Amino acid sequence: MNTKNFVRGIIYIFLILLALICLIPFVMMIINATRSNTEIVKGFTLIPGKSLVENYKNMMYHMNVSDGIFKGIWLGYKNSFIIAASVTILSSYFSALTAYGFYAYEFKGKKILFIFILIMMMIPNQLGLLGFFELNKALKTLDSYIPLIIPSIATPFTVFFMRQYLVSTMHPALIEAARIDGANEIFIFHKIILPIMMPAIATMAIFTFIGAWNNYLIPLTVIFSPEKYPLSVLMGYLKGGKVAENLGSMYLAISMSVAPIIIAFIFLSKYIISSISAGSVKE
Repeated sequence: MNTKNFVRGIIYIFLILLALICLIPFVMMIINATRSNTEIVKGFTLIPGKSLVENYKNMMYHMNVSDGIFKGIWLGYKNSFIIAASVTILSSYFSALTAYGFYAYEFKGKKILFIFILIMMMIPNQLGLLGFFELNKALKTLDSYIPLIIPSIATPFTVFFMRQYLVSTMHPALIEAARIDGANEIFIFHKIILPIMMPAIATMAIFTFIGAWNNYLIPLTVIFSPEKYPLSVLMGYLKGGKVAENLGSMYLAISMSVAPIIIAFIFLSKYIISSISAGSVKE
């Protein structure tokens, strides 16, 4: 018993140290956001500086994205939130609907379509960027959020993950019982399937939101108007501007950009554990 407690204590100590190591970059980023450029160059310290307000003013002053028009980081926040929230909501719903279709129905070409989804998971999005640009050019959807939102409605990996979740947690007899009781397919999906899939949906929603929030290459390719830039593109835009001369302002801008991701993860992280552990316990 004592040996077991000793081993458990060693494991806990190791996990705590590992967690602290993972947190070090975030701590450095936040502390450097409060320090001046001179203090940052001298080296890292755990003592916060007194230049937070000055760094914020410099960041907002230099964040002019077109013709000297003052925009500020809050414009990027708004644009990124519109894109990320739209992508997350649409992807979560329609991917769950697609996964349910693959799970509950038998139709011609089902296996071929599922294999096609697996193949699409292995192809990087960057390979189709040129064709994607030309397609949106022909559709006249460039310089809008349509190319960023609509293609993400049913992403291959999200569909695959949710379908596997249904396979591991959902018994077909439950669907058959609902059909025998007279429930239509829309009712079954919304009242039975969606509540059961909530852990998987929340898990994928986290990663979808993070991916949409951090998406840089596609918005940079299809959006031309600076006032429509999401935060990721705006941050890249700043690297070549005057704010790059002030490291404290850069650290502050980066800290503000990752804050929504951390908040979303804190509130939804419990669903990741529920989703991963689903099907691991056999009754």
